Amino acid sequence: SSSSSSSSSSSSQQRQQQQGLEHSRQQKSIKGCDVLVESLVREGVDVVFAYPGGASMEIHQALTRQEANITNVLCRHEQGEVFAAEGYAKVTGKVGVCIATSGPGATNLVTGIADAMLDSVPMVAITGQVPRRMIGTDAFQETPTVEITRPITKHNY
Repeated sequence: SSSSSSSSSSSSQQRQQQQGLEHSRQQKSIKGCDVLVESLVREGVDVVFAYPGGASMEIHQALTRQEANITNVLCRHEQGEVFAAEGYAKVTGKVGVCIATSGPGATNLVTGIADAMLDSVPMVAITGQVPRRMIGTDAFQETPTVEITRPITKHNY
């Protein structure tokens, strides 16, 4: 009697494991832009300052899909957004977040990033980038953003 209950228990566990595997196969993949926005939500970000561009468009689309209602302040120039994020951080005590596209969009953030670092203002600057295979090929709007901003940031990825 005990052997039959353990074998039925074992086959029940196997069925549950198979169902779990089938469920995980059915789950859709998650895009990096959605992970980024979810990270912002989890960190308590409620406002971002951004100017959309080709390499950052998916981030902007992900912002429209999230349910936490992060306010996206559409600035008219990247330099304006980086200083807006810095001012927001100074006034609210929260982290200022700005988003720009690759190339000239990213380089337009440099002065504001340096100013925030020198004034110890908490800020996160997020930029798009050309696909990895295009880096080093002089592709459209390809700029070595990490190398440019490394000396004026605490962390750079």
